[in-house]
Amino acid sequence: MKQKNPRGLFDEEYRLEKLTKKKDPLIRLKEEINWQLFRPILDKVFAKEPKGQGGRPPFDYLLMFKILILQRCYNISDEQMEYQINDRLSFMRFLDLGLSDTVPDQNTIWLFKENLIKVKVVERLFKKFEFQMEKEGMIVKEGSIVDATIVEVPRQRNSKEENQQIKEGRIPEQWEEKPAKLRQKDTDAKWMKKNGENHYGYKNHIKVCRKTKMITKYEVTDASVHDSQAIEQLIDKSDSHHELYADSAYSGDPIKETLNKKKIRNRIHKKGYREQPLTERQKDMNRKKSKIRARVEHVFGFITNSMKDVFIRTIGKLRARAIIGLMNLTYNMSRYLQLRRVKYEQ
Repeated sequence: MKQKNPRGLFDEEYRLEKLTKKKDPLIRLKEEINWQLFRPILDKVFAKEPKGQGGRPPFDYLLMFKILILQRCYNISDEQMEYQINDRLSFMRFLDLGLSDTVPDQNTIWLFKENLIKVKVVERLFKKFEFQMEKEGMIVKEGSIVDATIVEVPRQRNSKEENQQIKEGRIPEQWEEKPAKLRQKDTDAKWMKKNGENHYGYKNHIKVCRKTKMITKYEVTDASVHDSQAIEQLIDKSDSHHELYADSAYSGDPIKETLNKKKIRNRIHKKGYREQPLTERQKDMNRKKSKIRARVEHVFGFITNSMKDVFIRTIGKLRARAIIGLMNLTYNMSRYLQLRRVKYEQ
């Protein structure tokens, strides 16, 4: 029988060295993102919280924020997050935790996240990073692309009558009589059908930098909202005198007039109709626009594949908006690392 080697003083360091040689992706995320950017916002927000007998919470706010980013990288639950931090040395190193340090449990992670949601600070954190990316030239005001994707949430097991009441903006009486049940019901998420398949949840409407594919703005709606209905929330003064690309879902006179009014160059795909099909010239123009517009699909592809799917475990639009905001911020951080690597390889 093979004898086990006794545990050594530097075993943890040796194992981490092996992970480094295997190109642990979290090393670059830890070292190349300026995490201190976010500390003033987090400290200011949580400084207002009433302190109990123990005084300051035992876990640093920036540590907890990094846990939420890590959670979005791998799209795992609070329970799994606690387990994985305890289990994986790469997670510990990213969070600057040692084997003897206390790891936040799932309830602590949930509570920190709820507090972020309650004070609506996620968008401020997103904008802070976006501003830094502009300073570093990672976001260039030379045109944008808009698009939307469905973000699914756990499906509700409701009766037809309950769904009808929710659609009418009413809460089913039997739910109101059972607060515990009501807390588990998402009355904000909606159903929609796409390509013959039913989806339940929300939509992540985004605007990305045409050149660098960084997300510069986002809007969250329920899944039933048409893509084009969020465009006014996505465009702003920075789009003036620049090109805006989108697929034919955004075509139509109302949007055309809005873009003209804001002096935005319209590069939206033309849409054909039965009585008025596209001309060959219009088809050719659409193909040329597609080469640029398709870049936004790379964003959703990365979130779906590298960030383990556009599915979130939340109830209610307020929570969904915050988690989708964290998803978009995490994507931007990952994209930033890609752009830096390309920059320094040139």
